[in-house]
Amino acid sequence: MDCWKCGTTLKLSTSRKVLRSEICTQCENDYHVCKNCRFYDPSYYNDCIETQAEWVKDKEKANYCDYFEPSRRIETRAKLKISLEKTKTAFDQLFKD
Repeated sequence: MDCWKCGTTLKLSTSRKVLRSEICTQCENDYHVCKNCRFYDPSYYNDCIETQAEWVKDKEKANYCDYFEPSRRIETRAKLKISLEKTKTAFDQLFKD
């Protein structure tokens, strides 16, 4: 599982759960958060695919959700920011005089 914010990898065995108190060694953000869960999807109601999960106000803070499962996505803010910057640069080049 990768940290949702910086991309640092937390190696988990398949039988081990992510504890609510675990934090990223690199950026010190919580691991047991909605944005690190495989059910997190901003396009769904409450930003969650799991229909029985309770609403969580802050998707970036540790929570007690029983449905939490580590995400296999490799989407970090750093990677998305680089991608966005490349896209913006390419777009600007299209309309350059």
